[in-house]
Amino acid sequence: MRILAQLAVILAVSFLGQVIASLLPIPFPGSVISMILLFLLLLGRIVKVPQIQQTAEFLTGNMAFFFIPAGVGILENWELLAQNLAALAIIAVITTFLTFAAAAYTVRAVMAWQERRRK
Repeated sequence: MRILAQLAVILAVSFLGQVIASLLPIPFPGSVISMILLFLLLLGRIVKVPQIQQTAEFLTGNMAFFFIPAGVGILENWELLAQNLAALAIIAVITTFLTFAAAAYTVRAVMAWQERRRK
């Protein structure tokens, strides 16, 4: 029963994120809104970690399973992707480096902020 309650909390936040996304005047992924909502609920201690921990650990532990439909979609559209393979490869390389740079600067900023906070 506990797992169902945890799953209900996660699904409720996900549903709320989808509803908010459908009401926005710009296209924005509901899943991202849901993650932000869950983060804010955890930060505000409205939802406590033990209330979702077991189910969240299960979902993140089996995350690869949720990428199967995306992989099948890629294989179904392989002809279209093959026509644009060079452009996709360039985009993948550039965005990988941009992601690394953003992560590095974020870590630096957080470390500097933590150091200032200690002093």
